[in-house]
Amino acid sequence: MRRRRLTIAATGALIAALFAVPGAANAAAGPTTLPAGQYTLSANYNQFDAVNAALVSTLGTAPVHTVMDNANHDRTGLPSSFSPAGLETGFRFDSGDNSDCTNFPQGITTSRDAIGTANSGNYDGHQLVVVSWYTKAGCDGAQSRSRITLVDWDATYPNKYRKVLLVEPTGSATTPNFKDIPVHAGGVSWYGDYLYVADTGRGMRVFDMRKILKTNTGGTADQIGRQSSGVYYAHNYAYALPQIGTITAGTTSGTNLAWSTISLDRVSKSIVMTEYTCQSGCTSYPNRAPRAIRYPFASSGTFAASTTASQALQLPWYNLNGVASHNGRWWFASSGQKQLYYWTSATGSATYSWVSGAESISYWEDDVNPDLLWSLTESAGSRNVFAVEQATYDG
Repeated sequence: MRRRRLTIAATGALIAALFAVPGAANAAAGPTTLPAGQYTLSANYNQFDAVNAALVSTLGTAPVHTVMDNANHDRTGLPSSFSPAGLETGFRFDSGDNSDCTNFPQGITTSRDAIGTANSGNYDGHQLVVVSWYTKAGCDGAQSRSRITLVDWDATYPNKYRKVLLVEPTGSATTPNFKDIPVHAGGVSWYGDYLYVADTGRGMRVFDMRKILKTNTGGTADQIGRQSSGVYYAHNYAYALPQIGTITAGTTSGTNLAWSTISLDRVSKSIVMTEYTCQSGCTSYPNRAPRAIRYPFASSGTFAASTTASQALQLPWYNLNGVASHNGRWWFASSGQKQLYYWTSATGSATYSWVSGAESISYWEDDVNPDLLWSLTESAGSRNVFAVEQATYDG
């Protein structure tokens, strides 16, 4: 089924006129190659098997279609004032999520990542956009937990979305429990049944979309895990997705990677990542040139126990919150410079104007319509989830 296209006040022609594609002159410098063999991954998909089996037995699971049947938030259309070049479609979250100062959207992936264009990109009967979020303990507090939202993107279903808490299993097979995952969740990729969430200092955490737990509501917003009564709460979320394993990054380069964001490349069956770094003057982020690394999946569609990167790049750009790669092409989104950089090894680089508050990117393959780049903005009051035609940004 084709994606639902929300009405945007301006017509396509007017949008193009008001936001013409900026000159995409080749940049003076582009990425340079690094030794890919210096970057490795260690994968463990069975880290929490015993506890997860007990949680599933105790709480039961809800398939994705059931979660979406019970979706309880309404998405809305994009404002007419939001008009990046090549804009195709998009949405905003409801008014509460759009302005919430304690929750921030970060990563984006879709069911097209998960299964490709087969069956119109439907996973368990739904075409979905997935966004990862981090939560702060108060508007000025530290990161305290993370979640995803599953957003229906299919004309067959209402314009709804549902929040699912991300949790880490704890306890034992006899007394299973779970706790919050206080990570930035700066990037997310969905491949097959597995959801990969960036963990800045570690690599990625892995979740299985077939194991969404049914949790109790009716408690307080602070309650998490098993209570003395035997009831399991997840901050009043009706669903929680438990981590199943960890993908740990290693390097012999002398400088650990900062896993700021990730994206899936279905063509090369790999995940690509990049780092948010500053040229100078940052206290919370590295002050150095960032890198982009490609890690291939094994033939099973998961990472092997040990994986060596197949491509490594040193980048000349900074403040990168978004990365995507497809068929030898790369895109990098800079929130600091409000620019989208495009690069291939054959043609070099080009620079485009981009949106304010930019976050992650996901490549949307389409057999009928033009391929898209999905992205989002995180600024409170202006959280736009949007898709542009990728051909507008391909040099």
